[in-house]
Amino acid sequence: MTEDKPEGERIAKRLARAGVASRREAERMIEAGRVKLNGKVLTSPAVNVTLRDKVLVDGKPLADPEQARLWRYHKPSGLVTTARDEQGRPTVFERLPPELPRVVSIGRLDLNSEGLLLLTNDGELKRRLELPSTGWMRKYRVRVHGSPTAETLAPLGRGITIDGERFQPMTVTMDRQQGANAWLTVGLREGRNREIRRALESVGLTVNRLIRISYGPFQLGDLAPGAVEEVRPRVLADQLGSRPPAEKAANRPRGRPQDQAGARRSATKLRKK
Repeated sequence: MTEDKPEGERIAKRLARAGVASRREAERMIEAGRVKLNGKVLTSPAVNVTLRDKVLVDGKPLADPEQARLWRYHKPSGLVTTARDEQGRPTVFERLPPELPRVVSIGRLDLNSEGLLLLTNDGELKRRLELPSTGWMRKYRVRVHGSPTAETLAPLGRGITIDGERFQPMTVTMDRQQGANAWLTVGLREGRNREIRRALESVGLTVNRLIRISYGPFQLGDLAPGAVEEVRPRVLADQLGSRPPAEKAANRPRGRPQDQAGARRSATKLRKK
């Protein structure tokens, strides 16, 4: 005899779907006593809720779950990807257009990195796209000081260990040498802190510019620095279907426009004024 499945969903998941925070952040909010359920302060996230329950966050009613939405943002260098910075540095979220709803970032780019940053109003979508099991490749244009050769870059393709931390194999392509610098294209499926910079430093190359150009099927394209464009719901639904990204790419009919190009044509463009 099997037990009945509990009604509703975990409170942290509900908060994430309502755009309050990611699931992990929601659990911290609960532990801090910021969430009430039916008039009582929650002390544990191990609670299921339904739409009949009354949930307050910081004294305010929880909004109904919103449709998951996704935006592409061209992050300029010099911004940190946090809601608040203890050192007072400017943040991504301070520079976003006021028309955007509350959003969270999918992954991060460090202070001196630039390029494609995905934003969403849905904490569950954030969690899903950050999971290693999603398997999406992230690609970067990287400028390094030095003159790398195939032999220099070979260890990165095999995977390396730095200070006891194992980095999975990267794809690294030499694009061109430009004076004392070289441009590379780097692809990886992880998102560890400063992974590319640390990996290239380990083979004697210093990164002096790093631009993320894609995250899975979503491309930076010609999006201007500081600009935001929403991905069409149909494109998002297609990319989040049951088939893995690699299979969907292989089965795409010939002549079909690239998903991201279609998203750019029909997206609502928001630029900071």
